[in-house]
Order: sequence, then C-alpha cells, then structure tokens
Amino acid sequence: MATWLMKSEPETWSWDDQVRKGTEPWNGVRNHQAANNMRAMKTGDRAFFYHSGEERRIVGIVAIVRPFYPDPSDETGKFGMVDVRTIGPVPTPVTLAAVKADGRFADFLLVRNSRLSVMPVSPAHWKLLCRMGGVKA
Repeated sequence: MATWLMKSEPETWSWDDQVRKGTEPWNGVRNHQAANNMRAMKTGDRAFFYHSGEERRIVGIVAIVRPFYPDPSDETGKFGMVDVRTIGPVPTPVTLAAVKADGRFADFLLVRNSRLSVMPVSPAHWKLLCRMGGVKA
C-alpha cells in the first residue's frame, strides 16, 4: 500500500463535504506532476486529506477506491481522476507550520514543494504524521 497527501481548498471541497458524500471522485487536477502521482495510485492506497488555503493542515484520511481514469471535465484528455472513500478524521489536525518546524520532514515534498496538490508520503513520514495527528495505527 502506498500513501499520499491530497490537497483541497476547503471552500471548493472540504473534509466535511467528503465525510457527507463518503465516496467521491478527486477531479480537477491540472498539474502534470500531481496527475502522474494520481496515475500511480492503486486501489487500497491511503491518502491524507489536506485543507490548503488559509488552513494549511491535514484533517482526514481517505482510501483510493478507484484508480486513475479520465476526467470528463478535461477537454484536452490529458488529465484524470481517482475515487476516494472517507476513512476518518485526523483527531488533532497537523498544520504545515508544525511539519516545517520538525527537522524530520526536511525532505518531505510538502515542505520542499508546498504548491503540489497530490504527492507521495513515505512510510516513515506517514507514521510520524499519524502520530502527530493522534491517528491510531
């Protein structure tokens, strides 16, 4: 199982929206690097749900339940989407500031390339972030 971090502007699609829907397509990604990360996702992979914008924090966990397929809103046909299912909240949201303040994350993409909307999370970083957020393994 691979692990990821997926960002959303809470005004566009929030954790509360995700919880309400349960399972929903993750669409609208138009960055090639982020789209390539989504292409690598497999059913059963897990991802942190991250509120970008003003909040900048990990708030939940989702599972990939349908791998990459075409995004019908992309007229170019270059980009796709995955379906995600709500797993549960992160009891103590993990802020970007807390991640940046911890030297163990110096090589984490969220620190190095904070604008990327979909990124891999190493197993070591996943465990640390779960611990910081109060998520039981």
